[in-house]
This record gives sequence, structure tokens and C-alpha cells, in this order.
Amino acid sequence: MNAYQLLPLVIAAALAGCGEKSPATSTATAPATVTPAATAPVATPAPTAAVATPAAVVAKGPAASAEVLAKGEKIYTATCVACHGAGVLGSPKIGDKALWAPRLAKGIDVLYANSINGINMMPARGGNAALKDDEMRAAVDYMVSKVN
Repeated sequence: MNAYQLLPLVIAAALAGCGEKSPATSTATAPATVTPAATAPVATPAPTAAVATPAAVVAKGPAASAEVLAKGEKIYTATCVACHGAGVLGSPKIGDKALWAPRLAKGIDVLYANSINGINMMPARGGNAALKDDEMRAAVDYMVSKVN
């Protein structure tokens, strides 16, 4: 098989590794039943002017340094853009707040673990086994920084 016949297969295999599938089984539990006598009225808080952005939910420490973000951008451009640039197979497009919000709500440590270990259609390390953990965290930090 020559290189021109093999190339589309390699590209298709690489793109198939990105994205998100719905889980096969549900881990949800049935809601607890509360009797009316056991509930007390709850005061509704007044609306606030400031609403937390998804990145603010994730940021539990100091923001990533410019050096880390520059490193993350290089890794994103070399590896992650193949799926996250176009939203291939359900991967959250960089900068898309609606797609990133549920992922960001889980916390930055979950995002790091998913990028390193893979999740659903996304392979471990985005399909680039040569990337180290700190490089994966830098790529995640870069993508999260673009959600704001």
C-alpha cells in the first residue's frame, strides 16, 4: 500500500480518537423524597450583578503564567487543534463557552486527568504519547484561558 492510500486511513483514525461519547450506563441515583412537613421555607437570594464565568469556576489557584500559556499554545497548535479547532466528534471547540461550561464545572483537576488519560473518544494525551503530564496541563490551561 503506498503512502497516498495509507494517509486518509491514518487521518481518519487520528480524528476518530477525539470527541465525546455518551456513557453506556447511567450513574445517576433516584432523587430523595422529602415530605412537605420536613421542609422549611428557603429565602431566595437577591440576584447579583456579577456572574461567575466558567473559567472562574475552574480557577482555584493562581492563573497560569504567560510562560505556561505560551507552552500550551504550542502544544495546542501541534496536537490539539486537529480536534478542538473544529469540534471533531463532539470535542469542545476552543473558546466555545457553552461546550466548555459543563467540563469546567467539574474542575481543573478533572480536565487535566481527562487530557492525560483520555475520555470517551479522546485518546490519552490527545493521541500524542510523547507529551508529558506538565505539557498536557499547559495545553489545558491554554484552552481554558480562551474560554473567557
